[in-house]
Amino acid sequence: MAIQRTFSIIKPDATKRNLTGKIIAKFEEAGLRVVAQKRIRLTLAQAQEFYGVHKDRPFFDELCEFMISEPIVVQVLEGEDAIAKNREVMGATNPAEAADGTIRKEFALSIGENSVHGSDAPETAAEEIAYFFSGLEIVG
Repeated sequence: MAIQRTFSIIKPDATKRNLTGKIIAKFEEAGLRVVAQKRIRLTLAQAQEFYGVHKDRPFFDELCEFMISEPIVVQVLEGEDAIAKNREVMGATNPAEAADGTIRKEFALSIGENSVHGSDAPETAAEEIAYFFSGLEIVG
């Protein structure tokens, strides 16, 4: 397996409940390293641009409002097969369907307030990382 980087967001529902450290610990316990990280508050324009792929979906406005409701933690995770590993640690989008021990099973409040986001492919990871981080901010 190759060393990869992936993008991760700890969402507003989790930061509001002070779960940031517990979530990061789950990534690290799974063998992923945090190589870049910052706590930010998105503007509505930033949320709309980042989630632009969903602009025609009925949940778009609600998603954007949620993502600006509290600070988020954006991060770059690195490790062997990091994209798949991150998605495994996060669990299914619907917390009711997520495996025991996953972030969403333990911390998500609903399908919408599911505590974390992670890239789904190498191309997406590269785009999402570049949206939030310059190369100088990533220390591997």
